Amino acid sequence: MAQTHEAAASWLRADGRVAIMGILNVTPDSFSDGGLFLSLDKALAHAEMLIEAGADIIDIGGESTRPLAPPVSPDEELARVVPVIEAVTARFPVPLSVDTSEPRVMIEAVAAGASFINDVRALTRPGALATAVKLGVPVCLMHEPAGSLMMGTRMAGRDVVTEVLCYLKARLEAVLSAGIPRERILIDPGFGFGKDLAENRAVLRALPRVAAIAPVLVGLSRKRMTGEPWGLPVDGRLYTSVALALAAIDGGAQVVRVHDVRATREAVRAWEWVFEP
Repeated sequence: MAQTHEAAASWLRADGRVAIMGILNVTPDSFSDGGLFLSLDKALAHAEMLIEAGADIIDIGGESTRPLAPPVSPDEELARVVPVIEAVTARFPVPLSVDTSEPRVMIEAVAAGASFINDVRALTRPGALATAVKLGVPVCLMHEPAGSLMMGTRMAGRDVVTEVLCYLKARLEAVLSAGIPRERILIDPGFGFGKDLAENRAVLRALPRVAAIAPVLVGLSRKRMTGEPWGLPVDGRLYTSVALALAAIDGGAQVVRVHDVRATREAVRAWEWVFEP
């Protein structure tokens, strides 16, 4: 049976604990794991591994959001994600998120069993906000400078922290005004999206200011900022990814989106043990 929307929302707030979002990309071209889980059997096996490792929710995406990735049609995105959502929902009692900006995909993914929308474009595509309102599921709004996904660009001479804060406040207000309750909204500062290394570090240091706006989800896992300062390849960024996830949690993040669930879960448990009452 699919998770109810209320149950899916509960893990975001349960006793203030940090939630681990496991990544399941069913794409041929994601920067870290593209092509690894394209078959349904492999996707199911990976979902089971994520759950056994301690994932609180699994984020399923059918379109790469790395810079310069080619766009995917809604039909292709649906063909990638819906069978996986249906199969995982039928087999495992775990909340599922759909990583999409496309209204059609949101509708069919939720009908298939997804109970959370993770939108890197913050519900700005035509029809996305109205669709999310009708679906009534929790949403995550990410900061993504216009054009950064398609062009791999960033704007020079900007105050990135102010930009992130202003953008997320504006999107939060728009979503609240449209009718999505505050308790169903998370925000994401968009590490790696249209930001260079120094800007990513500035945003990470300013995360308490972001967390003052709304509950925060962060995605740092294996991104360039977890490897570039030390010359680490994508497959050598486990320890730095975990370390930066803990830094984000210390800054107020309530959800961390990761590839390496077990290592992150164990580190988070240790971190929580130090600071629990």
